[in-house]
Amino acid sequence: MATIDLRNTVKEYIRTADVRLLKMMKALAESYQNDQNELSLSEEQYQIIDKRREAHLNNTSKSYTWQEVKKNARNVS
Repeated sequence: MATIDLRNTVKEYIRTADVRLLKMMKALAESYQNDQNELSLSEEQYQIIDKRREAHLNNTSKSYTWQEVKKNARNVS
């Protein structure tokens, strides 16, 4: 279903909704908004990522091929 179709369907639900459905939709929208805000990283987290990336680019950290990752994942007991 295309985005426009979904939007129109939701609008129709809202247009005909009772108070209970509207409260549930409001709670869902607020929860979604809160999740979006929590997904951002702190400055400290960005610094850690930058250090790890730099170590990777300088070949000073251990890296694995995709084949090694799959093999290791299969061997975990």
